[in-house]
Amino acid sequence: MTGKMNADTLKVLLVRSGQEAVETEVEDTLKAKQEMVGGWIEMIMPFDDEAAIICNEEGKILGLPMNRALRNEEGKVIDIVCGDFFICYAPRDSEDFLSLPPEMMQKYKEKFRYPERFYMVDNEIYPVKYHPSKEEMER
Repeated sequence: MTGKMNADTLKVLLVRSGQEAVETEVEDTLKAKQEMVGGWIEMIMPFDDEAAIICNEEGKILGLPMNRALRNEEGKVIDIVCGDFFICYAPRDSEDFLSLPPEMMQKYKEKFRYPERFYMVDNEIYPVKYHPSKEEMER
């Protein structure tokens, strides 16, 4: 079953800069979603299913840390999400964000589990996944 956990919360995958992605809940209010990403929210749907990235719409303008790369089918980096974000279910026939179904949660947990560091080489940015230290995880 997909949808809301209860009337007040959504089960989402939280992806913080420099940390492993974690399953969590967020209140189903605009204010709570904005607090989770640190500002005005923007929805990006770069996947072939109905999972949506909810991020700070001014993340790049504000200079928030580069978090995770988004890649096309060939693996080429097409964008980088700056700042913390979460992934939820956003059916195209609904105006609401919903809880991620279990199979989607697992899929995106694996895809975004590890944080990435970004390196500039010959005017191209290369993301490299890494395992954060205990100190990095506690930040």
